[in-house]
Order: sequence, then structure tokens, then C-alpha cells
Amino acid sequence: MFLLTPSPSPTPSPSSFEDQLNKAGEHLVRACTEGDGLICPLLNATLPERASYPDWIPLVAGVADVVLVALLILAAALILRKIAHRLITRLAMRAGEGVLPERLRRVTPTEDATAAILAERRRQRGETLGSVLRSIASVVILGTAFLTIATNFGIPIAPLLTSVGILGVAVGFGAQELVKDFIAGMFMLMEDQYGVGDVIDTGVAVGTVEAVTLRITRLRDADGKVWYVRNGTITRVGNESQGWSRAVVDVPVAYSADAVRVQDLLKKITAELWEDEEYRDKVIVEEPKVFGMEQISETAIIFRITVKTVPGERLAVSREVRRRVKRAFDDNDLSYATLTVA
Repeated sequence: MFLLTPSPSPTPSPSSFEDQLNKAGEHLVRACTEGDGLICPLLNATLPERASYPDWIPLVAGVADVVLVALLILAAALILRKIAHRLITRLAMRAGEGVLPERLRRVTPTEDATAAILAERRRQRGETLGSVLRSIASVVILGTAFLTIATNFGIPIAPLLTSVGILGVAVGFGAQELVKDFIAGMFMLMEDQYGVGDVIDTGVAVGTVEAVTLRITRLRDADGKVWYVRNGTITRVGNESQGWSRAVVDVPVAYSADAVRVQDLLKKITAELWEDEEYRDKVIVEEPKVFGMEQISETAIIFRITVKTVPGERLAVSREVRRRVKRAFDDNDLSYATLTVA
């Protein structure tokens, strides 16, 4: 027969929070007794005999001393944060007013409007980067001040850092796509890959850029549809608005047509277009070129015309070239051939 003896009931242990308070109080009393801080040395000098004052005095003096030090640390952190923000703002303004984007893109503005657009893009890029850098500086400075204050209060920061590290890893895994978007947006802005008003091809959408942030790029395509593309998903960008564009027009004529006559006619058309004051140096930046027979088959010969234009005018110039070719063909009894070639 087994005898069951009652086990002693466990004694209630103080909570973890109470333990932390007790440890913090002991730390403050010990620090004040040893003369650390600003107020405690004055207290020890005034009351040199430990038994001459109550036990609660070191605790109060220690708390007051730590609070005073915490306020000084916080004030220093705020001053340092203000200085850092001013420096970052000044650097961002200088970056927004500089000429680095033209050097990177090898663009020489020919008109005041183009220069104004580039200046506005530089300003927007500088403001965005400055905002990000200011936020990072605030987190680093204030976070360091908080950890320093916690150490002065006797709060162990090792468990706190461990918890923050574990939380950071968890958040990192959950928000890795968001972090990827932000990093891609940062590099996109710094490298000036595209900006508001540019016509770009992101692979998933083609259109005019309406807004650029660190997370997304908003496009509007030719049909008026708005696309929101995350920056982290953009692996390649084709920009039609940087520097210059090239209009390519293929002119198919019948195989039996006189190739020399057709080529001379096309050269005359492009020369007239180049001499037109409405287009020269305003829309067209170089004299158009007429290549020889680009393709040939049993039914057709294709001639190619190329025109170097300012950004965004490629399609308009292509339409104008086709209109002039059509009118010249009508005047010279020439006709188009089918575009199907071998």
C-alpha cells in the first residue's frame, strides 16, 4: 500500500517586473553610495556618515541623479538630431541644385522648358532622399539615447536587444518584399533612372510616369489605364524620354519601282523636313537619314528613314514623315507595296 504524502505548496515568487524594479533600486542605491553621477557626490560630501541619514535618501538621490542624466542625454540627442537634420537638408538641397544628373545621363538641355523639368526632378529626388536620411538619423540617434538612459537606470539591455533582434528578424521575413521595394526605390532615385513625365517600359507596363515614390511607380498607358508597379519587381526599364529618341519609318514600294528614283524622292522629303523651321532644332535634333534598300522580296522593296528627335516626339515625327511620303507618292504616281516580305 502506497502512502501519499502531501507535497509542500510552492511559495509565490515575485514577478519578473518586481525583480527588475528591485534590481534597478539596488543599482541606484549602490551607484549613489559609491558617488556616481552628479547629485550623489554632493550628497556624500554633505552627509559623509552613511548612518546619519535614512535609507530612502540614497534611493531618491539616485533616481533624481539618473533622471537628471537622462534629461541631459535626451537634450544632447535632440540637439545632435537637429544638427544632423540640418546637414542632411543642406546636402539634399545641394544635390537638387547640382549638375550631376546631366553628367550621368549625358544630356545637354537645349530649351528652358527642358532645363526646368530636369531641375524639378533633381529637387524632388533630393527631397525624397533627404527625408529618408533624416528618418534614419532620427532612429539611430534617439535609439542610442534610449539605450543609454536604460543603462543608467540599471535596466539590462541585453534581453531587450535580443528581443528586438528576434522581432527584427521576424519583421524582416514578413516585410522582405517591402524592404526590397524601398531599396530598389532608393537606387532608382539616386541613379535618376526615370522621373515624372518620362515614358518608360517596365516589362509589366508601358506608359507615362505620373508619380514616383520609394515603394511604387505609377504609370498611365496609352489607353488611360493607371498601373501601380512596385519598384522591387522592376528588373529592367526602357526609358524613351532621356536624351533623345529615334523615329524609324519603313517605306515599302513595289519591286518593279525605280529604286534610285524612290531613294532620291525620300531624300528630298527628309531634306524639306529638316529645313522646316517648325521642326529643326525644336523637334528634330539631327538631319534625317535615308538608308538604302533595307529589305527586298519578290513583291516589295523597303526603304528605311530614321529621324533623331527630342524625347517624347518620336511618334509625332513618324506620323509627319508618313504624311509627307504619302503626299509625295501621290504627286509622283507611286504606290505602296504590301509589308509582307521574306
